[in-house]
Amino acid sequence: MTDTRTGTTAQAQGADWAAWQESWDRQQEWYMPDREERFRIMLDLVEALVGTAPRVLDLACGTGSITARLLARFPGATSTGVDLDPALLAIARGTFDGDERVSFVTADLKDPDWPAKLPYDSYDAVLTATALHWLHSEPLAALYGRVAELVRDGGVLMNADHMTDETTPRINAAERAQRHERMEQAKRAGALDWAEWWQLAARDPVLAEPTARRFEIYGEHADGDMPSAAWHARVLCDKGFTEARPVWCSPSDTLLLALK
Repeated sequence: MTDTRTGTTAQAQGADWAAWQESWDRQQEWYMPDREERFRIMLDLVEALVGTAPRVLDLACGTGSITARLLARFPGATSTGVDLDPALLAIARGTFDGDERVSFVTADLKDPDWPAKLPYDSYDAVLTATALHWLHSEPLAALYGRVAELVRDGGVLMNADHMTDETTPRINAAERAQRHERMEQAKRAGALDWAEWWQLAARDPVLAEPTARRFEIYGEHADGDMPSAAWHARVLCDKGFTEARPVWCSPSDTLLLALK
């Protein structure tokens, strides 16, 4: 896959993209030990609803975690990854370099015109995980409206993310305390957190420059919202989906499916 800004392939730059993917997965699993279970259920429902050769939009794709699992399970699938993060996109492009089933688009999902950059007008499935909580509720609702226009009739959107139910504050507090204690135990055993992972990326000869640009765009961390699953389902139906509900959840996360 060619980087159109430099005219060179990401692979030619010599980075160990497989190692960066592995490192990203381990860092994410520190926060979400059941991350792979979420992906498995997501792909189970892709198969159930749109088949084994879907055209997929990997929304806020990061390093392409969903795309990797999609193609491993469904070799006949195609994927378009869209994101704004130059460092994570560098890893994604390097990982899938030469794979004609995969393309990546650099776009800001808060820009109402971002769908015009996509290679296709419609998708069987739009999949996203641990990304849209970076958006506040109003731009997220607007994004759902644009996604609804991209999903074909009978197609799906699935969003796996932090979705907080404010009606259960004591349950939330107990779950959070236990989760953070387990995270601290893993940290003492050598697990990397978000900040430490980015410090490593900033020192890497290949990723240093895109990492610097990434922090110019986002700062240390975006301050979005984490509305409840009920909010997501209601908004998705308001925006054009016919059915929406959680199809998996952990004490802190939900996989919500919307059917067009």
